[in-house]
Amino acid sequence: MKNIAPFFPNILDLYQVLIDIRKHMLPSDLLKQTDFFKGVTPRSRKLLSEILIPKTVKKGGVLFNEGEKGFAVYLCGSGSIQLVRHTKGGKETVIKLIGAGEMFAEVILFEFDTYPVTAVALTRSTVYLLPKMQFLCLLEDADFRSDFISNLMKKLRYLAQQIVDLTSLTVEERFVKYIHSLEEKGGEYIMPISKKEIASALGTNPETISRVLSSLKEKGLISTEGRKIRFLKG
Repeated sequence: MKNIAPFFPNILDLYQVLIDIRKHMLPSDLLKQTDFFKGVTPRSRKLLSEILIPKTVKKGGVLFNEGEKGFAVYLCGSGSIQLVRHTKGGKETVIKLIGAGEMFAEVILFEFDTYPVTAVALTRSTVYLLPKMQFLCLLEDADFRSDFISNLMKKLRYLAQQIVDLTSLTVEERFVKYIHSLEEKGGEYIMPISKKEIASALGTNPETISRVLSSLKEKGLISTEGRKIRFLKG
């Protein structure tokens, strides 16, 4: 309990974390979805899951601020996390939206000592902290190290594809790709965040997202009900 005490101000916080974990996937299953670790062996996933520290954050809660000392990488277990960066003029730019099964703040492992962005919970969320020092100790294991490097290369290819998408795809194409990346339930996709937040992530504005939705409906490609979207064809 001594090692996790800083993350839980009182016993009720720890109790709520345990409830949230029971409602969602186990850490080992979440690791299978991450770009870094989905291709590693079951042994490596077990080693990782043993050092993960769970934490629940309320809507609007800040996990870390830009410029703070980085001591852990994060894995989103449930909910939605927004990564933002602030300019000198105070303008806020959304860098990325994080959903269940995604990792963030990986740069503090090797590149930076401080967090380059601020992480804010858009909804009540459960995250898992992967302490930097414990992770570096795992890299001393040859098999684990080989697994990690292989998956790191996959991550780099993913980032390269993101750049291609921003420069070659239309806003409508980027929006459709984003919706398809969400979890499907009964043929429907539920947008977990607002149009404004989606627009920031896709490099556009809320008005354009509204026009894209209207265009897709007029073409008979989708139907909507609140935040629910169903693809009718294509």
